[in-house]
Amino acid sequence: MDTVAVPLPPDEGATTEPVRADDGPVEAHHDTRELAARFEDEKPGRVLSGPVGLLFTGGTVAVALLALWQVFFPLPQGSKYYLIFFLAGVLPMVFLAYPSGVRLRRRPADRPADDGPAERRGPSPVDWLLALTALLACLYPVLPVTLGTGGGGYDAFLDRQGLLEPLDVALGTVLLLLLLEACRRTTGWILPAVCLLFLAYGYYGGLLPQAWPVAHAGLDFAQLVDAFYNSDSGFYGTPLDVAASYIVLFTIYGAVLDLSGAGRFFVELSAAAFRRSRTAAGRTAVASGFLLGTVSGSGAATTVSIGAVTWPILRRAGYPAERAGGMLAAAGVGAILSPPTLGAAAFIIAEYLGVSYLQVLGWATVPTILYYLGILLSVEIDARRSGVRPVVIDTGSAGRLLARFGYHFLSLIVIIVVLATGASATRAVVIATVLAAALSFLDRRHRLTPARLVEALSGGVRGVLAVSAVCAAAGIITATTTKTGLGPQAAALLVGGAQAVSSEPAVVLALTALLAAVALSLLGLAVPVTASFVIGWVIIGPALLHLGVAAPAAAMFVFYFAVLSEVSPPTALAAVAAAAVTGGRLVPTMWQTLRYALPAYLIPIAFVITPTGLGLLGIGGVGRIAVAGVVSALGVTVLAVAAGGWLPGVGPAGPPERILGAVAGLVLLWLEPLPVAVGAVLAALAVAGVLVRRGSAGRAGGPSVPELVDHREEKE
Repeated sequence: MDTVAVPLPPDEGATTEPVRADDGPVEAHHDTRELAARFEDEKPGRVLSGPVGLLFTGGTVAVALLALWQVFFPLPQGSKYYLIFFLAGVLPMVFLAYPSGVRLRRRPADRPADDGPAERRGPSPVDWLLALTALLACLYPVLPVTLGTGGGGYDAFLDRQGLLEPLDVALGTVLLLLLLEACRRTTGWILPAVCLLFLAYGYYGGLLPQAWPVAHAGLDFAQLVDAFYNSDSGFYGTPLDVAASYIVLFTIYGAVLDLSGAGRFFVELSAAAFRRSRTAAGRTAVASGFLLGTVSGSGAATTVSIGAVTWPILRRAGYPAERAGGMLAAAGVGAILSPPTLGAAAFIIAEYLGVSYLQVLGWATVPTILYYLGILLSVEIDARRSGVRPVVIDTGSAGRLLARFGYHFLSLIVIIVVLATGASATRAVVIATVLAAALSFLDRRHRLTPARLVEALSGGVRGVLAVSAVCAAAGIITATTTKTGLGPQAAALLVGGAQAVSSEPAVVLALTALLAAVALSLLGLAVPVTASFVIGWVIIGPALLHLGVAAPAAAMFVFYFAVLSEVSPPTALAAVAAAAVTGGRLVPTMWQTLRYALPAYLIPIAFVITPTGLGLLGIGGVGRIAVAGVVSALGVTVLAVAAGGWLPGVGPAGPPERILGAVAGLVLLWLEPLPVAVGAVLAALAVAGVLVRRGSAGRAGGPSVPELVDHREEKE
C-alpha cells in the first residue's frame, strides 16, 4: 500500500485552498482566528481599528481587570453590585463591536458605495448613541444622584424593590430593549422573539381562561420590569453572574493559552502520536479536537481551528469533504463537553445545583470518554470501509514534543489540583492563567509580552460579549417563569402527555425523556446553547425532577441536548463551520456530523431513565460506575458498527447485522440486568452474522473485502 507524506501547515494555520459553505465561496488564505470568530457567534463582529479600536481595547481590558480584581477583592456591596458594573462595561461594547445589519434608507444612485462590509466599517452614530444609553441605563441603579423620586444610589434603588418609581420603570424598559437589540445583533432574531414571547405571557397570561393549566393571575408591566431590573432572578440573575464570574475568566485563560502556543502544540502532539498508523489522519483530527476542547469551550471555533490544520491531511488520505467535515464538527463540539473547560452552561449547572465546578467536571468525564470512543470507532470503521490511504505526517516524535512543550499541560493540571483543594473555580483559573503567561517565556516565538497580554485580556472579554448579552436576556425568561409559576405547569403538561400513553412509571419516564430530548433539540435549533439550557432547565427540568430523576442527571441531560444543537440539522453551527473549511456540501456534512455524534444523543437518555445510569456521571460507587461504563461502551461500539456497516477486524456488516446491532445498542443503554442480557445476545448474533458473511464470501472464491480495499489502494 502506498503512503502519503503530509507536512503540517505552517503556524497560525491559514487555509491554502478556497473553501465554501452553501452561501458561496469563502476567500482563500483566511486566517484561522478570523474564520473561527465568524462562527463563534451566529453573527460576525466588526474589526475595530484606529482610535475606536484603542477605545474598545481600553474598555475590554478594564472589564478584564475588574473581573480579576473581583476574584481576590470582592466589592463589599455584594455580587449584584459587581454585576451592574460588569454589564455596564460589556453591553456598550456590544453595540460598538457588532453592526446592526439594518439599513434605514437606500443609497442614492449618485452617492459613492460604502467603504466595505459592515464588519469592516466603524460604529455609526446610532451605535454610539445606543452604547451611551446602555452605559447610563446600566449604571443608573448605582448613581449617587437623586433624580426626582428616582436615583439616590444603590441602597435607595434596592429599597424601592416592588415599588419602583416611574424613572426606574423607564430606565428598566430601556435596558430591556437594549438587551433584546444586543441579542439580535449577536445571535439573530430568534432569541429576542422568545424573550418577547415570555414577556407577553407574563403580561397577558392573566387574560387566559383560568381553567387552562398555564393561566396565571396576571402581572402589570411595572411588576415585570421590577422582576427584571431589581431582583436576583432578572437581568442580574444566575446566568449573568456565571458569565461575569466564570466565563470571562476562562475565556481570558483560553486566550492566554492560545497566544502562548498551546493550541499549535496540541495539534502537533496529536499528529505525532498517530503519524504512522493507518488511520493517522482521522485520529489526529479527533485527538486535536479533544485537546483543544480542554481549553476552548466552543464547538464551532474548535472545529475551525482543527480543520485548518488537519483538513489537508484528511484530504490527502482520501476522505471526501463531507465525511471529513462531519468528523471535524463532531470532534469540535466535543470541546463543549470536555473537562476542564466545559461550555458556559456547565458553570450555570454548578450555580443552580449549589455544587462545586469540580463535581460538574466529574459528572462530565465518563460521557466525554464515551463520546470520543464513538467518534474514534467511526473513524476506524470509515478507514476500512472507504479504503482511505495511510499517511505519514511529517512532524517530530511525540516524546520530543512532550519534552520540549509539555509544560502547556501544567496549567490544565493546576486547575484540577486547585479545585481539589476546595478553592473556587475562579481562583483556580486565575492561578492557571498566571502560570500559562509565565510559561509562555519558555518559547521565544510565543512570549506573552505586555502588548500580547493586552491582546489576551481584550480578546478574552470580546469573546464573552455575546454570551453576556444572552445571559442577561435570559433573565427575562427566568424571572417570568418564576413570577408566573410556568415551570411546574409546563412540567405537568409534559408528564401528562407521557401518562396519556401509559401508566407504567418506567414507560412514563422513558417517554418523558424522549419528549424532553425532542423539545430541547428543537429549542437548541433556534437559540444559543446557554439560553437553550436556561429555558430547558426552568421548563423541562421540573418534569424530570417530578418523576424522581436525580438533580445531577436532570441538569446534565438538559446540558447535553442544549450542546447538541450545534450538530443538529438543519442549523448545526459546527457543521456549517466545518463545511466552510472543507468546501463540502452543507446538508451531507450535517448528516455525517450527526452519524459521528450519535453516542452523545443516547448517553444522556441512559443516565436519566435508569438508576444504574447515574454511574455514567460517576455517582453511586465504583461498582455502579464500572458496570455503567463498560455496558455503555459496548452499546456505543455496536451502534458505531451499525451506523458504519463494518466490524473492525472482521469485515462488512449487512443490513440484518446492522439492524441487530442498532437494536442491541439501544437495549444495552437501558442499563438494567434483563435489557443488558438481551442486548448482549443481540450483539453476539450480529457479530456471528458478520463472521458467517465473511466465511461465505471466502468459500465463494472471491477475495475478502479487506483485500479488495488493499488492491484499490494499490491502484490509486
